[in-house]
Amino acid sequence: MITEVFNLYEEREDVTLTTYVLADRGEMRAQGKRPAVLICPGGAYLALTDREGEPVALAFASMGYHAFVLRYSNYMEGKNYMPDIAKGLAFKENLIFPRHMREIGLAMLLISEHSNDWLVDVNRIAVCGFSAGGHNVAMYSVYWDKPIITDYLGVSKELLRPAAMILGYPLTDYVTFEQDGVLAEKKLEETFWKASVKGFIGTETPTMEVLEKVSPSRLVTKMTPPAFIWATSQDEQVPIQQSMRLAVALSNHQIPFEIHIFEEGSHGFSLATQASSLTKRQINADAAKWLPLAETWLAKRFSLNLPS
Repeated sequence: MITEVFNLYEEREDVTLTTYVLADRGEMRAQGKRPAVLICPGGAYLALTDREGEPVALAFASMGYHAFVLRYSNYMEGKNYMPDIAKGLAFKENLIFPRHMREIGLAMLLISEHSNDWLVDVNRIAVCGFSAGGHNVAMYSVYWDKPIITDYLGVSKELLRPAAMILGYPLTDYVTFEQDGVLAEKKLEETFWKASVKGFIGTETPTMEVLEKVSPSRLVTKMTPPAFIWATSQDEQVPIQQSMRLAVALSNHQIPFEIHIFEEGSHGFSLATQASSLTKRQINADAAKWLPLAETWLAKRFSLNLPS
């Protein structure tokens, strides 16, 4: 495996792309270029968790795919702990929307640039994210072909096209988020919610126009890629209505999707196995089935071009 860390900006060290590239040597080179999965960990746009990074990358690598982990911009600028939200958050203009989804585009371009060396099939790159990372991936999946990304990066949209998206317990609708939490009797603690909104958008009180712009379930088009979505009905931070709203939007636009809602489990399961867990509470045999289900779903689109 080829593991390297690339800085996406010359002047910053907190935004990086880490490669988990299968080192196809000798007879393995006969398999040709492989599909890839680009992973965005969660962290409420305030920080990033390691639990949804490398363990997930290694899981996809074990399926025969190249994997990449993007550490995108967040309020703590690379520090792996949350800010003291009780003190309030300062405004950080260079860390707010739309920077996060643009950085997925930067990562896609970097992968494309090295595709011949790494043997990556650039036409089959899936984007995968969890929680806020799932929101970032969903945002990219509805905006990848729009000027807000293409003009900023100055490239053809075809270099940026995601082939599929995989979302774990994603936030997809800022307009209805608080309402969904009330309906589910699992309202996210208000101070934390406001801090997350400010870390992402730059203000605790965004306008309705802005909220709609950052709600991917309201922005699905025929250009949105197929999706695999999973969540748990006991999630105390992101209500399952958020996953379901995106599924309905995909259905309305005839975009292929698969969705799984597991009965038990809290927010932030990642793999839901000991490979990604810090406590036993983060292990759940039922929820862990999302990964083999995703593997089967991916195989329909990403199977290797092997001879019979």
